[in-house]
Amino acid sequence: MSWVEDFRALEDDCRRAPSAHNTQPWVLRSAADAVDVHWDPARALPDSDPTRRDLFLSLGSFVETCLIVAAGAGLPVRAEVAVDRAALRAARLVPAAAVYETPFPPASVRQRRCARGGYAPGPLDPAVLAALTALGADLRQVPARSLVGPLAAADRWMFGTPEVVAELREWMRLSPRHPRYHLDGLTDRAMAMSRVEAAGLATMIGPRAYPVTRRLGGPALLAAASKGLLRYEGTVLVLVGSAVTPEAVVEQGRTLMRVWLALSERGLAVHPLSQLLDCAATSAQLAARLGLAPDESPLAVFRTGRPLQEPVRSARIPASQV
Repeated sequence: MSWVEDFRALEDDCRRAPSAHNTQPWVLRSAADAVDVHWDPARALPDSDPTRRDLFLSLGSFVETCLIVAAGAGLPVRAEVAVDRAALRAARLVPAAAVYETPFPPASVRQRRCARGGYAPGPLDPAVLAALTALGADLRQVPARSLVGPLAAADRWMFGTPEVVAELREWMRLSPRHPRYHLDGLTDRAMAMSRVEAAGLATMIGPRAYPVTRRLGGPALLAAASKGLLRYEGTVLVLVGSAVTPEAVVEQGRTLMRVWLALSERGLAVHPLSQLLDCAATSAQLAARLGLAPDESPLAVFRTGRPLQEPVRSARIPASQV
């Protein structure tokens, strides 16, 4: 078999990369001596991610995962990142002179988890932050408690914006009876929700009830329910980038994947708080708090720490069903 066939046989591991709402937007297309990384526009989030920041970050994380998986199999592969919006292509995987150098084995990709439940209190060890910085990441620390108010504001915006709620509704899998529960999206278990909480959320944002609950203060009620997430002595990390071209954001997605794998190998989990950046008001507030220069932007926000319970493995579409 050619290296392309050998690589495509490993696609299930590549698909363990993270994506917003677990939409899994990546599409691999084989060429004669290359594999192109495209995206499926039906799996983008145009209303909650209008700048495509999360999309390009997830494509970058996928590219990095592909290189790690290929390296684990001894396949010499490198990535050429070049975003073509017309062709919906983010990068091309091509033969390399040597195997990609990475400290992470494919097993690290498989064991990585997002944990949306409780975390043990305590700040991030400075040695861990130094190790993450060594991976090429510009990370800024923010105490978790200080973001309780901004997170509530971002949640009110999220649950109060009909178009964003419609996207959220499309990708939520709040019951095992959902036909795509084991394939994609945000399950009740992945969001650390009880059956009662999941049923309540499904009712409040349901297409029939939502117009009424929105008028009656439902967004504020739902936002209040998440305040406890950050009411502890913990750490939120912000990934900062100095360029926001599509290619630069894809490359930052590669860096973000390395950061998350490094945390996972230390027994630490992450919980993305993307709504803080999706909401223009809280994004600007966060940038001001960090004292970012005009050419700097917050690209990803996530809390990290040791989860109190083992997080579940999120669903993935098998390569055979793509």
